Amino acid sequence: MRVAMYYSNRDVRLEEMPVPQIGTGEVLMRVEASGICGTDLLEWYRLHKAPLVLGHEVAGVIEAVGKGVKRYKVGDRICAAHHVPCNSCHYCLSGHHTVCDTLRRTNFDPGGFAEYVRLPRINVEQGIFRLPDEMSFEEATFVEPLACVLRGQRLAHVQPGQIVLVIGSGVAGLLHIHLARASGAGYVIATDIVDYRLEAARKFGADIAIQAREYTADQLRKAGDGRLADLVVVCSGATSAINQALQSVERGGTVLFFAPTEPGVSIPISINDLFWRNEVTLTSSYGGSPGDYAAALELMQAGQISVRDMITQRLGLAETGLGFQLVGRARDSLKVIIEPQR
Repeated sequence: MRVAMYYSNRDVRLEEMPVPQIGTGEVLMRVEASGICGTDLLEWYRLHKAPLVLGHEVAGVIEAVGKGVKRYKVGDRICAAHHVPCNSCHYCLSGHHTVCDTLRRTNFDPGGFAEYVRLPRINVEQGIFRLPDEMSFEEATFVEPLACVLRGQRLAHVQPGQIVLVIGSGVAGLLHIHLARASGAGYVIATDIVDYRLEAARKFGADIAIQAREYTADQLRKAGDGRLADLVVVCSGATSAINQALQSVERGGTVLFFAPTEPGVSIPISINDLFWRNEVTLTSSYGGSPGDYAAALELMQAGQISVRDMITQRLGLAETGLGFQLVGRARDSLKVIIEPQR
């Protein structure tokens, strides 16, 4: 089968490898669509593992089922989770499924930028989700990123009527904007350094979209009738974005760190200004649990979250390298979808 083998952000090659062989309890999935995630381009996180096949936002059709698989059959339309938790450890039982050791070890074989992937038994047991007939494979690739966003906003205790500031309006930021609006946010403000993304932020629910280089907390106070943000979602790893977030959170508010920084970055924090008397919460989230996947799929099926217009490019497997370039430039694209069967 054909795969897009990752060597670096500028070196993604079309190569051949054997179709994975499935065993008892496993499933072979024919990949119809696989989204390029911004984390796929984190070279500091990927290069030491290269060469490898990336791709974790996947949807497709079950091509074959292993012995003992009863819940699924050949021809089922599905999306799948690449990481799944054990559901029995200390972390899972305390609600922190995405820091589970099992979740951090599980994955597809190979990644989703391939014609076929093998889903191991534990992924089959916990990480397969049937698609409604009306949902396209391309739309279904958003179940994974939306699950991550759902988890983040749940951990941040988003409430109707809140003022929400989203710093960074890439796909993750747009999903945060869209979900906050769908959840009843009173006012949503977005920032980014790319005008193309600011237009998209307005389209998906931001009341105001501000050029990040020009943004100040005073602009937020003006928009919020004197208040800062009850929730600030940081979807950029830039230190300037983090500093803006800390200056923009209201008393009793929350800052959700959703994007990683470069390695080794640290930010000085004033304990008195942020915490003493002000009760500000700093929190983070990583990934999504199977429950978050199911909730994301339900929201999309109900029409509360619409992602179709976030898709800006559809490319064949041989064009995966071009897709990485488009995502890396971040000037004229939002979600780039790879279609391995093309």
